[in-house]
Amino acid sequence: MKKVLSTPKAPAAIGPYSQGVRCGDYVYVSGQLPIDPATGAFAGDDIKTQTKQSLTNIQSILESGGFTMANVVKTTVLLKNIGDFSAMNEVYATFFEGDCPARAAFEVAALPKDSLIEIEAVAYCGE
Repeated sequence: MKKVLSTPKAPAAIGPYSQGVRCGDYVYVSGQLPIDPATGAFAGDDIKTQTKQSLTNIQSILESGGFTMANVVKTTVLLKNIGDFSAMNEVYATFFEGDCPARAAFEVAALPKDSLIEIEAVAYCGE
């Protein structure tokens, strides 16, 4: 059985998908662009600001289901420029305390709306 997670504290989906879906003991959070839900625009034009907004969006979606970033077990980070990896990592580290989730990071040819980053997450919400 699945339950859709949705919150106005994260940007609305820009296509036929949900912000997040809980299925059993897992929550799957769709890739989050660095869109500020209050303005509908990118939070900034640099990788640090955009990373912070993408992760804040993930955090808001998880919180809408009663979960936190501590529940995250896996993320995938898509970067427009792999040269931004270190700067992204600086901000990323501030969202996870203690044991960090597993992660993959890739440079991609392009992202929606010409974003610098998109991040998706999987969270474990069982006992």
